[in-house]
Formats: sequence, C-alpha cells, structure tokens
Amino acid sequence: MADLSQARAAKERLRADLAGRPEVRGIGIAPDGDGYQVQVNVSRRTAATLPRAVDGVNVRVRVVGAVSARA
Repeated sequence: MADLSQARAAKERLRADLAGRPEVRGIGIAPDGDGYQVQVNVSRRTAATLPRAVDGVNVRVRVVGAVSARA
C-alpha cells in the first residue's frame, strides 16, 4: 500500500504524462485499503491504455462521462 506522500508524487508524475489527453477529466488521490491510490477520471473508455500503477502506486480509472459546470 502506498502512503500519502507516495500517492502525491505518483499523481504529479501521472498528471504530467497525461497532459493534453482530452478524455482525462481529473486526477486525484483516493483511499485504497490501508493506503492510497491515484484515481483518473475519464469521459469515456478509450483504446489508449492507462497505467495500472505509477511508481508502485495503484491507478484506478473511473469513467465519469462529460463534466460540465452547474450554477
């Protein structure tokens, strides 16, 4: 299990790696058992694969659909 500092570092690395990919809606940190994982929210399933882990930190991909602002 990754601790919070490992998850934060993995999140920043993954954010840089995924920059400019239009299907990526957000990248965050989520609980994973006794530790943490990186969660990537995407608008749709894609043919391009995302890593299952970054620097030993699990990556969870969650399809959230289109994201829009609400008043």
